[in-house]
Amino acid sequence: MCGRFTLSVFPEVLTQIFEVEKIPDFKPQYNIAPTQMVLVVLYNSEGNKREIQRLRWGLIPSWAKDQSMGARLINARAETVAEKPAFRRAFKRQRCLVVADGFYEWQRQNGKKQPYYFRLSNGKPFGFAGLWEEWQSSEQERIKSCTILTTQANELLQMVHDRMPVILQQESYDLWLDPQVHDVELLQPLLHPYPSEAMTSYPVTTLVNSPKNNSAECVTPVKI
Repeated sequence: MCGRFTLSVFPEVLTQIFEVEKIPDFKPQYNIAPTQMVLVVLYNSEGNKREIQRLRWGLIPSWAKDQSMGARLINARAETVAEKPAFRRAFKRQRCLVVADGFYEWQRQNGKKQPYYFRLSNGKPFGFAGLWEEWQSSEQERIKSCTILTTQANELLQMVHDRMPVILQQESYDLWLDPQVHDVELLQPLLHPYPSEAMTSYPVTTLVNSPKNNSAECVTPVKI
């Protein structure tokens, strides 16, 4: 699964990588946790362009009785996402990129869980394959939320976890975001493990175990 990630780059970098005009104000985040607000790239059909919005992490299906369901839907398995009732509608029509520049996974060592930080070797931000939904409460409150797709771990991740978030190649962004593309056979091949040779990882402090900690120390390498 993917339960924590980071975003700490300059806004100008996001503008270039994701080809958007404006970036919502944000502060560096070194320990993003479920139910928090995250930056997400959507395709605006009316404006015929990409845009970045803030969505809540943890997808709330439009038919959900209450918003608590979102806390359980922070991830969606790529292998079954087109079939699951909570995700299949969004998979066809409401795909997005969840913006990040790294993520954490935990390895069990001597009865404890050691966190590792993973990022691209070139240090650039990237887009997790995501889905979004808009939910409305009985009091007419509207919440836009999202989930991150996961797939089998690549060789780098396998030492820590058997799953990893789907990191899309930059050249795949247009296809993934296109709301006119509904063909599972076109979309499914995008959801493969990111190449190990293009990534790096290292152990970090257990400070990341608590979402209350949100400083650069979270991504500082430690010896184990």
